[in-house]
Amino acid sequence: MTTPSAELPALARIRDDVRAMQAYVVADATGYLKMDAMENPFGLPPALQAALGQRLGQLALNRYPGTRQNDLKAALAAYAGAPAGSAVLLGNGSDELISLVALACARAQATVLAPVPGFVMYAMSAQLQGLGFVGVPLTADFELDEAAMLAAIAQHRPAITFLAYPNNPTATLWDEAVVQRIIDAAGAQGGIVVMDEAYQPFASRSWIERMRVQPERNGHVLLMRTLSKFGLAGVRLGYMIGPAALVAEVDKVRPPYNVSVLNTEAALFALEHADVFAAQADELRAARTELLAALRAMLGIERVWDSQANMVLVRVPDAARAYEGMKARKVLVKNVSTMHPLLAGCLRLTVGSSADNAQMLAALQASL
Repeated sequence: MTTPSAELPALARIRDDVRAMQAYVVADATGYLKMDAMENPFGLPPALQAALGQRLGQLALNRYPGTRQNDLKAALAAYAGAPAGSAVLLGNGSDELISLVALACARAQATVLAPVPGFVMYAMSAQLQGLGFVGVPLTADFELDEAAMLAAIAQHRPAITFLAYPNNPTATLWDEAVVQRIIDAAGAQGGIVVMDEAYQPFASRSWIERMRVQPERNGHVLLMRTLSKFGLAGVRLGYMIGPAALVAEVDKVRPPYNVSVLNTEAALFALEHADVFAAQADELRAARTELLAALRAMLGIERVWDSQANMVLVRVPDAARAYEGMKARKVLVKNVSTMHPLLAGCLRLTVGSSADNAQMLAALQASL
């Protein structure tokens, strides 16, 4: 039997760890209710669709992106309420920003630290950039284990500490005082802290408030957000806010023209109509309250966790069976039960419209 490298010798030049990985594949969801990726279920109203189409059609697609990105940075800073003295870095989604920070800090023996279970890109980006990764388990209730986090920071002196606020896949918004002490500890070791606020539109608070009130204490913090959960998952636009000097260093490893004129203009358009997306977020928060109540009343569910995001984590007796049963009923959710031992038996459900949630609940009840 011939090996792939014998068939194509150039494959031997690919790193062994890369060859051992599985590529990220987005399965065809045609014909399914897609409740596995925390997408906003609402599209633009027809009038705004027409206005956006006309605006994008007038762009100079024959030219590289230019100063219009500065307009977007200013608009994002104003929208987020960026602290004085901060700067904004644009990325092709948050994923690219995570990779850029890792790349900028990729020295020999450098380490990335994050609570687990958490967003898989923290560990993946560390691996691809040659950094070590230390995952500190959360408590059984998915709260931060403060003592364990502080001990890990003291031992490993991480270059980067990622804190998702709220966390994915647990939808937890951790205690402010605990988070601040962890940020303090990371800073005392000379490390950078990345606050990942991908789900900020659905959370009750943001760390940017702390950054404004205590800028020196949070002077090593980079706050990262995305317009994906704002309602523009298809646009791929992430942004990072932090002290100008720190952002400038990360900006040096950013690929030129990483954000297209189409992404830029669509994001500017959305910010000009932020009230539309705010109303959608309000509706989803209300739908989340109803969904949580319905799940807690459902027989066969072992536990439902509180949520500060547009997802809900539930534990069922047999996650694989429930997942396959829902899929057979044309509803896709995320089976996270094998991602980490703390997630045993867990499914992650996207919060959708009331109609979507009703269909998802019916499929889940029938699949338990």
